[in-house]
This record gives sequence, C-alpha cells and structure tokens, in this order.
Amino acid sequence: MFAYYLDLALRSFRRSKALTALVIVLMGCGVATCMVSFAVFRAAAADPIPWKSHQLFVPQIDNFGPAHNWKGEPPQLLSYTDAVALLHARQARRQVLIYGSKWTVLPGDAQHLPSSQEGDAVSHDFFAMFDAPFRYGGGWSASDDDQRAAVVVISSALNRKLFGGADSVGREINLDTHNYRIVGVLDDWNPSPRFFDVSSTWYPFSHPRQLYVPFSRAIDLQKAASTNFYCSTNSVDPYLLNWDSVLHSECAWIAAWVELPTRADVERYRDWLHNYAAEQQRVGRFAWPPNVRLSDVGQWLQMMKVVPKASALSLIVSVSFLLICLVNVVGLMLARFMRRAPEIGVRRALGASRGVIYRQFLTEAAAIGLAGGVFGLLLTALGMAGIGKVFEPEIARLARLDASLFLLTVLVAVAASMIAALYPTWRAAQVQPAWQLKSNG
Repeated sequence: MFAYYLDLALRSFRRSKALTALVIVLMGCGVATCMVSFAVFRAAAADPIPWKSHQLFVPQIDNFGPAHNWKGEPPQLLSYTDAVALLHARQARRQVLIYGSKWTVLPGDAQHLPSSQEGDAVSHDFFAMFDAPFRYGGGWSASDDDQRAAVVVISSALNRKLFGGADSVGREINLDTHNYRIVGVLDDWNPSPRFFDVSSTWYPFSHPRQLYVPFSRAIDLQKAASTNFYCSTNSVDPYLLNWDSVLHSECAWIAAWVELPTRADVERYRDWLHNYAAEQQRVGRFAWPPNVRLSDVGQWLQMMKVVPKASALSLIVSVSFLLICLVNVVGLMLARFMRRAPEIGVRRALGASRGVIYRQFLTEAAAIGLAGGVFGLLLTALGMAGIGKVFEPEIARLARLDASLFLLTVLVAVAASMIAALYPTWRAAQVQPAWQLKSNG
C-alpha cells in the first residue's frame, strides 16, 4: 500500500509542479537556516570532556565577603593562599592549579626572532586530569613540582615551529632567558571551550596554549598572571607593591580543579571545603560564615555563561523562521489538498476510509519533506561555508556538517512537513462524498 500512496503522491506532484516546488523551497530554507544555527550552537555548547565531566569539579571559596562578592557568589578564582592550601591538602584523587602567563621564547639561532607565547603555569596533575594527549614524552612528576624544576611541555604547533616536528623531548628551549628541558610534546589538543581555565582567560574559544610550565616554578620566578585578576574593593592593588604582597593578598587569580570519581568523594570534599572556610573564619581571616561552591564541568560552564549570546540568539531566530515557514507550508498544503476535494469524494464514495485518506496525504507530505530535506542539505552546506562571516572565527571553525547533522536535517524536514500536513489532511478527510458527487454530477 505504501508504494501505491507514493505513486499517488508523485502523480500529484506532476499535476501541481509550481505549488510543490514552492513548498519544497520553503521547507528547505527554513530547515537549512535552523540547522546552520544549530550546528554553531551545538559546537559552542558541547561538553568538552563528556567521558569525564561528571568527575571534574571547580572549588570556590569566598574570601571577599558578603560586602564585596557578586550577589552572594564566591569569586570564580582562588587567592594564592587558598589555592596552595587546596593543593597541599590532597583531599581529591587529583588537584590542579592553573594561571595563564606570557613567555618570551628565545631561539637558539640567529635566523629566528624571539616570539611571545601564551602559556599556563600548572601543577603536575594537569595532564592526567584532563586526559591531554602526548605525541612525544609526557608530563613532569610531583617531585619536579616540589623542586621547582625548569621543565616544560610544549604544543605540537610550537614543536613544529622550533624543531620541525621532530621528537624534541630532552632538548632545551629558552624562556625569559632561562633554559627549560622539554619533557613532553602535546598532540594537537584544543578543548573547545577551554573549560579548565575559562574563568581566567579572556575568551574560552581562543587558540590553545603553546607551553606549560610547573606552577611552583612560575611562582618562584615571580611570573605575573596575564589573565583575569580580581580584587575586592578594599584590597590594595598588589601590582603597586612587591611579589610577596601579591601572594599574600586576598586577590583571586588562580583557577583550581579537583577530580572526584564518586558521589561519596564529592560529598566528602564539599565537607572539607566547608570546614576549611570555617577554620579561616575561626582564625580571624574571614569575618563571615563559610561560603563555598563545588561545580562540575556542566554546572561551571553554565555558571560562566560560556555559550556566546550571538549563537543562542541566532538559534532562537532560526527556529522562529522555521515556524514561519511551517505556517506558510500549512496554507500551501491546505490549498493543494482541498483542490483535490472531488478526487477525495470519489474515493470515499468507492469505499476508501478516512484512515486511507490520512495515510495517503501524510505519505505525500513525507515525500515533500524528504525533497525539502535534500534541498535543505544543499543550503546547509552553503551556509556552513559562510558562517565565518557571521560568527567569530573561533566559533565558526568548530561547526561541522557531519553525519549526525546530515541525518538530523532530513529528519527535521520530514517531521516538520508531516506536522504541517496534519491540519490540511484532517480537512481533506472531512470531505463529504455526497456533496462532491452532487456538485460534480
């Protein structure tokens, strides 16, 4: 029977080519607009580490107090005092401290000029916690952290620039006039967004860092943070004083992460965090009750509003455009179906039930939707090629027309067409055979 309904649909298409083409174009345009925006939104809102996001948490401690925090929320970053206390307490499976800085790479030969590179000062658990892939070597050890060792992990891009992509583990590079031994070269790795330092970087979809040095080494060298630096209004600007003032200030500038594999670990760590803040209140450092937070990756990205407003707004506008297209499709399908009222009346008089009419016209709508989906795929491909002119390049490069988006485009077109056909089909099924036979008799 499906083949019969499909044959009837094809015959109907040939009888009203212009109207059919208009419906297909409307569906294609509406679906393509929606899918391009969805591809961008999906890329921006995707879980950057889905296999582990429920195990990674950001601890927050309110060291500003209720008079200076933001609507009762603790600072997004930690002060040096709290960050080091968290690291040394070792209450989690892994704990990581991060802050961004800029480093001058001095080449080993006169043919190359010095270059400024973005880097992160991190503790040694960083690479294992975030499953950073290595092309050569690996991360440094806990003893390297303790000894403030002059070691570095570099990106594959920097490795290609300095060493032509060869295995450079064991070789040295000069950073800020100090020699550092390369212990690892990362593979191409750029989580989007850069969730692990989204609170300390200016833009979470920026290019990946080019080098990573031990956190303790950077502190020992008095390496200033190049990223966000928050101070409460009653704090003295630490940059006007010495490095020791920076470390002992209540300014927040260090990102912290902990790995907690089980729910029991999460609850235990949350209790420890509360008790730590209570202890700071008891010794007189805090003059307010404990105010702490512990957020996993998803909660953290939502709290930080990482998804660009432009992509979310674009998706809303695109869905609205698709709905407008569907309203027009409903009108066009109603005109298509009701023009065939005499045909419907004859079929009903010959014994066709309303269920048969429903199946016939919904099959026709599905066929139109399939054609609209194919046309929508072509428009989606064109739209994906030009999204860099509408969205930020860092966001646009993440959007892909993959197999899932290919399938979703077709499914949305077919489903939308069938939904749009429900009312016209219902009207067609209500045609009274007697009236039609009398009017044509």
